[in-house]
Amino acid sequence: MSDTLRQSLHIGPVRLDNAVILAPMAGVTDMPTRRLVKRMGAGMVVSEMIASQAMIRQNRQTMRMAAHTAEEFPMAVQLAGCEPKVMAEAARLNQDLGAAVIDINMGCPVKKVALKGEAGSALMRNENLAARIMTAVVEAVDIPVTLKMRTGWDQTSRNAPSLARIAEQCGIRMVTVHGRTRSQMYTGSADWSFIGEVKRAVSIPVIGNGDVESIDNARRMLDLSGADGVMIGRGTYGRPWLPGQVAHCLATGERRPDPDLAGQYAILTEHYEALLLHYGNEAGVRNARKHLAWYSKGLPGSAEFRARINQLGDAEAVRRALADFYLPLLDRAAA
Repeated sequence: MSDTLRQSLHIGPVRLDNAVILAPMAGVTDMPTRRLVKRMGAGMVVSEMIASQAMIRQNRQTMRMAAHTAEEFPMAVQLAGCEPKVMAEAARLNQDLGAAVIDINMGCPVKKVALKGEAGSALMRNENLAARIMTAVVEAVDIPVTLKMRTGWDQTSRNAPSLARIAEQCGIRMVTVHGRTRSQMYTGSADWSFIGEVKRAVSIPVIGNGDVESIDNARRMLDLSGADGVMIGRGTYGRPWLPGQVAHCLATGERRPDPDLAGQYAILTEHYEALLLHYGNEAGVRNARKHLAWYSKGLPGSAEFRARINQLGDAEAVRRALADFYLPLLDRAAA
């Protein structure tokens, strides 16, 4: 793999400006977060995982999870489920709502999804059902359908290459592989070299995912896997600028620095206000706590700051706490 990555990537007819994608993360990749990461340079953003059954019931919370704006385009909606007809209907609904891509989740490792629901990564143990789901979704919509999966259920059944071949035969336009098995959950290290086995098994684009928390991680993963692009998840916590930095470096070889502290404060306050607008003040404050904690990580006094905001339920009180924490740091940085 060369030091630079081609600047664009095609998922069927959908063209991405670059091949760096924000991963779907439950409770994190809501509309305000996706919109911010996209504006800061990601090639594509993906919704939180949405349960297909809840989608077709048009559950209010689920519809909010699927909501998106023009600034996010082209945006992918990720669906989870284990019933082909239900998944197909949910895909049609999201196409009608304006999604550019439908992503099928076969990677979620949590018990509620993979064991009780027999969805997510559990589908990797049932390739026949996985094929029926993929075929049903592909046939239900006119937009591209992609797949996100793990390397396998456990170390003895790393069947991602064979499932990728099935996916390609079903009409899937791109595959993303998280370099861990389901049994690993989020422990250990992602096996970036194994992603290369998936890449060699198919002719459609393959995206590598797992443990990409820096520009160097992204380059190393691409070198080891030969993947067509990179998906970044937890590395964006408190750093919505990271996908844009990675895309810029892979395209040009230049490293764009992190925003200075004043820039970070401006970004986090914008993010906070967008969360309030999206969820309303009470729910917005609750949803913002983890983001504000991630932004402040590593700064002097951040532990006390996190403890304080976790006790606050009023939007204006949080604004004051942000100013009380950041403004003295900015004054010191300017001195």
